[in-house]
Amino acid sequence: MERYLALELVSTVRHDGDGGVADDLGDPSALTAWVREHVPEHGGFTADDAALTDVLALRRAVRALFARAVAPAPPSSADARRLMPAEEALAHLNAAAARVPVVPRLVWEAQEAPAARLEPAVEPAGRAGAAARIVAELARAAVDFLAGPERERLRACTAPRCVRYFVKSHGRQEWCKPSCGNRARVARHYRRHRPQGAPS
Repeated sequence: MERYLALELVSTVRHDGDGGVADDLGDPSALTAWVREHVPEHGGFTADDAALTDVLALRRAVRALFARAVAPAPPSSADARRLMPAEEALAHLNAAAARVPVVPRLVWEAQEAPAARLEPAVEPAGRAGAAARIVAELARAAVDFLAGPERERLRACTAPRCVRYFVKSHGRQEWCKPSCGNRARVARHYRRHRPQGAPS
């Protein structure tokens, strides 16, 4: 299955297994581990409170734009009642993407086809610069995703208690993963066979 960095970011909000919502980016050390796993070129990055605040604000904006992308279907239940307004989310995303200016560079290794790569126009300095670069990279990944063909296949999982978004990979896919499909089928069966007047 193809991986999308923007989708990985919004998926750090997930069902906790007990009917609530868990946050995989609950503190700077969790963000450090997530960046090292999902953005390995920043393997030396260590998050602080400011970096965490910036990434969480970006995630909130991207989740609001994902909700807009799946409309008129309902958004994820994790934040359906407290979504950032779409215009505010757009402005936040674009500002984050512009934190570190980039330029295209042609890379042409021996025996390889030439390829274009975006690289920072000016390398940001120090810890704050590393955080800005990561936030900008995550924001640009969201811009690419939302401006690309994958947006048309984006869905909010409708399984009970699931709060994830996913990219639909085939025509009949309704849920983000098989376990969500199983949970949805069990819930549907229970609703159909519940005794009359029993509490739901």
